Amino acid sequence: METLVEGAVVEALRDGNGEATRLYVAACAERMAPLFVGLRADAPGREGDLDFYAESLRDLWYADRPLADGAERVRQLERFPELQPNEEGITDVVGTYSFFAALSLRYALLANSLGNAGDAVSCGHTALTAMGMLDQNVAGAGFLAEERRLQSLSLSADASGVWDASVGAGRERLRAVLGRLPR
Repeated sequence: METLVEGAVVEALRDGNGEATRLYVAACAERMAPLFVGLRADAPGREGDLDFYAESLRDLWYADRPLADGAERVRQLERFPELQPNEEGITDVVGTYSFFAALSLRYALLANSLGNAGDAVSCGHTALTAMGMLDQNVAGAGFLAEERRLQSLSLSADASGVWDASVGAGRERLRAVLGRLPR
């Protein structure tokens, strides 16, 4: 599969240590998180899913060690409606972006617990795909370029700076998606 992730980032993930990979996926998941939490916040019966998502995201930031229960978290996440097969596909804005956010978290959890660079690249690819779609739907947006920049930053900066940048980027993404919703 050809990936949207820049070659230098892919190489750094393959050659890097587990902690760098875990920081990278935590940052990717953080930037995507508002697209799940913010878009599903009012969905009836999803309180447990929202709590699980937020807890998993928080725990990903402990990048010095893999999650002990990473495989179980992946199994739980895979039961989310966003990740279930659907013959009709996803056709609405909320469904599309919450799917990408859930998929990003799935790959982040896999990369964190298994230390697999391929899962980390898939996490980054998922974020880039979603941002490319957002750029196509929001005039003058530069979300794809910003995601590429932040992915590189995630491999070369300290965790607190990466976290701050990721939180800010995630908020901007949510604002852009909310702007696409019918009023």
